[in-house]
Amino acid sequence: MPKQTLSMTEGTPIKLILRFAVPMLIGNIFQQMYNFADSAIVGRYIGGDALAAVGATSQINMFLIAVAYGLTNGAGIIIAQCFGAGKYAQMRKTVTAMAWVLIVLSVAITAAGICFAYPILRLLKVPESIIADSAGYMRVIFGGCFTIIAYNGFSAVLRSLGNSRTPLYMIIISSIINIGLDLLFVVVFKMGVIGAGLATNIAQLISAALCFVYIIRYRESMQLSGLPKRADKRVVKGIFRTGLPAAMQSCFISLGGMSVQGLINTFGTAAMAAYTASSKIDSLTIQIIISIAMSLSVFSGQNMGAGKIERIHTGLRQTLALMVPVCAVLAVLLLIFKRSVISILLDPATETEAVEIACKYLSVIGIGYVIAGIMQSYQNLLRGTGDVNVCVAAGMAELTVRVAASYLFVRIFGLDGIWYAIPFSWGCGCIIPVIRYYSGRWKGKGLVE
Repeated sequence: MPKQTLSMTEGTPIKLILRFAVPMLIGNIFQQMYNFADSAIVGRYIGGDALAAVGATSQINMFLIAVAYGLTNGAGIIIAQCFGAGKYAQMRKTVTAMAWVLIVLSVAITAAGICFAYPILRLLKVPESIIADSAGYMRVIFGGCFTIIAYNGFSAVLRSLGNSRTPLYMIIISSIINIGLDLLFVVVFKMGVIGAGLATNIAQLISAALCFVYIIRYRESMQLSGLPKRADKRVVKGIFRTGLPAAMQSCFISLGGMSVQGLINTFGTAAMAAYTASSKIDSLTIQIIISIAMSLSVFSGQNMGAGKIERIHTGLRQTLALMVPVCAVLAVLLLIFKRSVISILLDPATETEAVEIACKYLSVIGIGYVIAGIMQSYQNLLRGTGDVNVCVAAGMAELTVRVAASYLFVRIFGLDGIWYAIPFSWGCGCIIPVIRYYSGRWKGKGLVE
């Protein structure tokens, strides 16, 4: 097997999953450092209002890019199953089809983000005092969204073939560049939130370009030589059939997030800054859970393609045995060090109210990590096998509960009720995938014939 790929159809499942997960974890953390660096430098050098302005766009950004991400993940599942089954011609057709789909979507998403920035921000009740900064940052990010989509497309191909190391190396390089450019544009050139957005775009462009060069160089050993130039319509339909449910799930989750963000916005800029800061820390911490679960998805995808159902069962059991204690440790660490990490993004001397709100958020969210780990494990296993519609149903259940519980709990507990709704919704999100897994109906959902 070439070093550019990793077959997960032979060997001890948990060892393979961890071998794949560790580089991906490091890469995901570095990728999260883009937003974390933006937030830390903006929050520290410009102030809490500027941090709130950046944070107000996060759910909007996620919503508009969700379709591209979903289709990328759908294509990745097909590629993993083709690789596991040894059907390389079909795999190459899928790579080409994904590329064309992402090019078209990039153009549409860029136009939408730039044109509708102000209307969307006003719909979310973003305070007028920060709406100009929010719109400026949003337009810059969407002006370069093709770089983010391109990187995720290239990395999806590599990861589906079992290569999680190369995306790691590329993202480390670009993250270092991003932090340097943040300091240059924001601190030295005083470009404000616009500078932070430009730094992110340039860094993402570099990571995408590096991944592209790597794929071209090693295309023969990865069975990617001789890619067709035109997209096969049947393959495009397959990508949409597999990826659109995940894309719609992401879109609805983002809509729910936007609804919750609008609720948070009514509590003022201190609450907005606190939510932005604490959610950045949460996004970094939870990458351990996400990376292990995503590795399980690739594992189940390759083994589904190879027809090795029993290995999928074993992989889940071993993953859960690792996931639960890891989540417990994460919760304890977050509870102990929450104030210290919050102070990286917000100055305790000047942003006292925001710091206290952020600490409460992290306390609540940390306690729910074990639930999140279980939910992610079952959902990603089913996603890898091709049972994507069930994942959508689970995601919709989680979203519905989160939004409804947020608006209900806020009447009882005030702002803290929004935080309580998150682990509560995770618990509800576990129910559908757990029942589906033990029903065994997912076993007939393979995507490769």
